[in-house]
Formats: sequence, structure tokens, C-alpha cells
Amino acid sequence: MAAVTRSCRPWGSLLGLLGLVSAAAAAWDLASLRCNLGAFCECDFRPDLPGLECDLAQHLAGQHLAKALVVKALKSFVRDPAPTKPLVLSLHGWTGTGKSYVSSLLAHYLFQGGLRSPRVHHFSPVIHFPHPSHIERYKILCMEHLCLSDNLHCCLAGNPPNSWLRKDLKSWVQGNLTACGRSLFLFDEMDKMPPGLMEVLRPFLGSSWVVYGTNYRKAIFIFISNTGGEQINQVALEAWRSRRDREEILLQELEPVISRAVLDNPHRIMEERLLDAVVPFLPLQRHHVRHCVLNELAQLGLEPRDEVVQAVLDSTTFFPEDEQLFSSNGCKTVASRISLFL
Repeated sequence: MAAVTRSCRPWGSLLGLLGLVSAAAAAWDLASLRCNLGAFCECDFRPDLPGLECDLAQHLAGQHLAKALVVKALKSFVRDPAPTKPLVLSLHGWTGTGKSYVSSLLAHYLFQGGLRSPRVHHFSPVIHFPHPSHIERYKILCMEHLCLSDNLHCCLAGNPPNSWLRKDLKSWVQGNLTACGRSLFLFDEMDKMPPGLMEVLRPFLGSSWVVYGTNYRKAIFIFISNTGGEQINQVALEAWRSRRDREEILLQELEPVISRAVLDNPHRIMEERLLDAVVPFLPLQRHHVRHCVLNELAQLGLEPRDEVVQAVLDSTTFFPEDEQLFSSNGCKTVASRISLFL
């Protein structure tokens, strides 16, 4: 997928000029004044939903359901001054279909510092929880420097030095929310998460006003998973074989198959109705991969080159074997493949 960009803002038009004027006026409101006079945790929270919507429209290929669901959920949540529960989204689909890209866009368009914001916390079980046999040690996770640097790499060995101050995962999440309730938590590759860790997070995802003494209603939790990807692919394939347009695939068709796949997985958040939206990502076809290649070339400042586009497509594996319809890796390897043919 293309790199995150803010090119969607219409600075060159009358609408853009009016937007600048409005933005200047808004700078004098009370919230901005407080941010200028001191350090307040919500000052980094600068949601730009029109920018997000525009970027999704321009750069997220083949995901009509994901675009609509993510924008709708965020609009409702961000515009509520006193939400009764945190926003919890679960992104499901095949590798390379845009799940991680969308999560990076959310960080970029919600927080001024994007993924580098101190209010954005990213977890990957492959990096942070690599040994399922050490699940109890992971529950008593990290460490004095963790609270300062948001760095979970200290858990790589699964046997952290005893000199470090141990803090369990629950207390760590609670500590971040205590520091600022307006936080974003990204949990990548949930299907690889060791069973048992999710039970620590469940109390933070419901509709209570306070949990463990922490006000957490303005937090956002994003769970990213390949679970359900095969089932989503099958629905998309059957639609294609029935000569239905891809955009005719409805959420109601995908939710049951994703639910069944999740229930077969050790992580049972969905059955407790803690999710605000299940966001399916459809497998990408050849023209979607072409779109990704053109986007990547544009990000590199290069003109479209037919020979490069074709070379990337020719080097991409498609499935099923008979139809050769969907990209095996979506757009995940587009950037690295382009560099081979420039």
C-alpha cells in the first residue's frame, strides 16, 4: 500500500481557503488555548476525518466495506463528547489486503504524532510474545523502562532480568490509560497471540465507566487478525463465480463466517459482544494490485511505467489455481517488488 499522506486536503480551492480560515478560527477555542498554555494529554488528539476518508478513497484498493465501516465507526465515536465505552474494532482478512495500512492511517489522522505519538501503542505477538510456553511470564510483562519507552522488546527472551521492575500487562495498559484516556492500542496478528493474554484486556473493552480506577471510555482498541481470511476469500470467490459485482458483497454475508472462525480461535472477544465493528477485508484481484503499484510509484515521485507495472503483476502469485483471481500476498510485497524492476 502507499505511504501515509495528507495530500487529500483541498488547499488549492476556495473550499480549501475556507477550511484554512475555519481552522484559524478554531485555533482560538478553549481547547487550543489550553494546549498552548500547558501539556494536556488530549492535545495530541487531532482527528482529521475528512482527510482519513479521502485517503482511504484514493489509496485503499478494493475494500468498500472496510472504508464504510471504519469511517462510520470513527465519526460516531469522535463526535461523542462522552462515550460510554471505548471504540473496539476488529480487522479481519487475508495477508496484504490493507489491515495494517488502515491502522497506520487511523494513527496518522487521529493523532498529531501518528504512530510516533506517545498515545499510540503497538503490540505484535511475533515480536513481543514469541514463546507461547512462557504465557505466565508474559502476563507479568514489562519492566521499568517499558513505562517510559513503550518498548516491549525486553520480552523477546521471555525471561527478563530480575532487576527490572515487573508490571503485569493489565497494570501496563491501565497505566497508559491513566496517563491519558485518549489512547490508541493496536494489536497486530491476533491469530498468533498466545491463548490467555486476551483475558487481561477484556475488562477494558466493555461499557463500565471506570475499570481498576481508570477512566478509559475515550480509548480506541484495534485488533488485526488473519482469522476469517479464508472464509472471506471463499465468499468473494463464490460471488465472482456467480457474476456478482464485488461491491454487492454485504457485511451480513461475512459477519457469520468471521464469527464462526473467531469462535474456533482461542480469543473470544467477539462472543462477549465487546466489538463495535467487525471489519472484513476482501482478497485483492489483479487490478487492485495494479492500483497499489501505481500508488507506490507515485509515492516514489515516479511516473507510471507500464513495463514496471506489468513486471510486478507477472511476478505476483494468484489463486485459486484454476481462476488465478486473487493475489496470494495482496499488496504486501508491492514496494519490494517494484525496487527489483526499476
